[in-house]
Amino acid sequence: MKFIHRFELSNHNKSTYTFKSEDIIVRLDFILHSLRVAIYKSNDYIFPTFSISPDNKMGEEGRDKLSLEGFTLVEPIYKEDSDNFYFDIDDHYSLVIKKNNFEITYKLDNKVLFKDREYLAYNLEGEFGKGSYHYLSREDDELILGLGDKTGDINKNGRAFKLSTSDAMGFDAKESDPLYKHVPFYICKNSVGTYGVYYDTYSQGEFNFGKEINNYYTHFKSFRCDEEQLVFYIILDKDIMSVLSRFHSFIGRDYFPQRWTLDYCGSTMEYTDSENADEKLRRFVELCKEYNIKCGGFYLSSGYTSIGKWRYVFNWNKDKIPSPESLAKYYKNNGITFLANVKPCFLTTHPLYDEIASKGWFLHYKDGKPAIFPFWDGYGSYLDFTNKEVREFWTKCFKEQLVDKGYLASWNDNNEYDIKDEDVYASGFAKEIKAYLIRPLFSYLMSQASINAQRSDSRPVAVSRSTIIGSSRIVSTWTGDNKTSFDDFRYQHKMAMTMSLSSIYNFGQDIGGFAGPRPSKELFLRWIQYGIFTPRFVLHSWNNDGSSNMPWLYPELKDTVTRLFKLRESLVPYLYNEVYRSTIDHRPVIYPLNLNYPSMDIESDAYFFGDNIIALPIFDEGKNEASIDLPKNNGDWYLKDKLVKGHVTSKCEITDDPIYFIKGGSVIKYDDVYKIYPTEKGSYTSSYLIDDGVSPLTPTNHKIITFSVDVDETSIKVKHNRDTSIKIEVINPLNKKIII
Repeated sequence: MKFIHRFELSNHNKSTYTFKSEDIIVRLDFILHSLRVAIYKSNDYIFPTFSISPDNKMGEEGRDKLSLEGFTLVEPIYKEDSDNFYFDIDDHYSLVIKKNNFEITYKLDNKVLFKDREYLAYNLEGEFGKGSYHYLSREDDELILGLGDKTGDINKNGRAFKLSTSDAMGFDAKESDPLYKHVPFYICKNSVGTYGVYYDTYSQGEFNFGKEINNYYTHFKSFRCDEEQLVFYIILDKDIMSVLSRFHSFIGRDYFPQRWTLDYCGSTMEYTDSENADEKLRRFVELCKEYNIKCGGFYLSSGYTSIGKWRYVFNWNKDKIPSPESLAKYYKNNGITFLANVKPCFLTTHPLYDEIASKGWFLHYKDGKPAIFPFWDGYGSYLDFTNKEVREFWTKCFKEQLVDKGYLASWNDNNEYDIKDEDVYASGFAKEIKAYLIRPLFSYLMSQASINAQRSDSRPVAVSRSTIIGSSRIVSTWTGDNKTSFDDFRYQHKMAMTMSLSSIYNFGQDIGGFAGPRPSKELFLRWIQYGIFTPRFVLHSWNNDGSSNMPWLYPELKDTVTRLFKLRESLVPYLYNEVYRSTIDHRPVIYPLNLNYPSMDIESDAYFFGDNIIALPIFDEGKNEASIDLPKNNGDWYLKDKLVKGHVTSKCEITDDPIYFIKGGSVIKYDDVYKIYPTEKGSYTSSYLIDDGVSPLTPTNHKIITFSVDVDETSIKVKHNRDTSIKIEVINPLNKKIII
């Protein structure tokens, strides 16, 4: 009977319990501090996951979505009565499930932490229409964090969002939705505790965090998606950081990037769209030398593939770049690596289109004909990366046309796969599926196929604009084609914090803004000051007046720009170590102060850059100072090598270095010098990775240098575990005796 479904225990095996109501199955898997719930029909096919990988293994065709490999499982104490199923999980958490309609209630110390909405929480028999639904009860003042590159304030409570991806050039960072990322994960903190929810799906849908109200129900939040099967995780832990890190461990370790990716990387559409592209690209290298700027990489925009006004992936426009090999060699000799732009859609006029179509390698209709979509001033068809032959074809093309010519890294772009037509199909790894149900997965498969063409003697480097949960194992990303405006600037920062709170750690922005007018001098410098403290440091643009956001956009600012870029360069060793730490402990690289100090405002302009630096940007036009109430810390904080605490106001003109504070009790590596910032008294340790910055890490090709610092009333003692000669500088505002 619709709206009333009675479930009974079907079977169980230690950590897994299965319940049935006619042909509806609910499976519970008890994972350490987490619960996985799967709701499906007895004859359903459950599409594999590419997102969950706790053992850090991912097959070419994904992983069984209900696999328990790599998880730490727990065995609850189970009992039932006529109305409910009961599970005692540990000394703090317990679970009660109503037999009617399978309403889940999680309790923390006997208080309700998580509760399904009463009456009916799931779309068990089409009561809510097509697709899957999940309704949860809500507190009006909950803190809601996550969902990827979502706009507006960091706290998403009271809002509704689409679960979809879009090529959203010039988006409004306060209001636009959807953008580029598919991230069905959020964290909720309420009056009882903190939990996370992840829905393991690639279908489109929506989240409601209180914007929708229905008088028949108590206040609720909800999730909906097009996929008929519902598999989701409830992640439990003591606080926001712990829930985030635990969920990230389910995804698997982030890929560890080559060190140069954290240097300044150049990018602009202007150069490759110009008829004299080769000349402009070579001139870029000379200008970096004139400005004394170290450049690690260059994002080669798609203009290099053009024929007329159209872009043809894997084509070289030899009129613009007569010798791709010569250009790559010139950049390599100057220490710069190219990231070549590639797009997954072949225009119908592409020289290879008919051949690809004849092999059935495009997304297609039931009769096998290619599905055609608008794309970059024309029409084209998307490659079907769920087809093994397509992945092999892409890898072969990438190797022959790019890697073999010296273009070693991939920039996977325009891969949002704008497919809404339910009549379009993908091969689905030999089990055909409607393409709209797995749209964002194609971006992951595309990126992996690009990576497969890269050399095996170095860590792969790939960037993807559209991503799914799990993409961080293979790529980094950025916030997309943002808008040039002061109004958007602060909300770009809020989006960055939201990305980190969504388990996306290695990313950045197009500094200065991508779409719109040339940034003013003030906005240009403020954004550079801010960008210094993000993992990706890239200026990229398509300005209305034809200018480019390059370091020399305003020649009269040369001295300031050079100094700011030098500051970023000096911080790269510290950042590299923090990125490495992130891959080990699953903590974000940049994040709100609130995660370490819960009394701090989650919406604060200040944020952590790694675990030891607080950045305090200025986001307001015309303002030249910023204030902060520094959190209490055992050793207080350092500002320009001076100890500070409590409320601090600091001036910062647009031509100044940005404001940032260093935690007492840390070691910060600037360039090749390890600077010790001691606590006023006490002991602490700090470690740094030493490697070549390129090779895959093995037990024999890297070292860890560990510093031990002991501070008493009169002295600072510094020890480390390496015999190598290293440069150490102790910051010593209290003039204590230094012993090294």
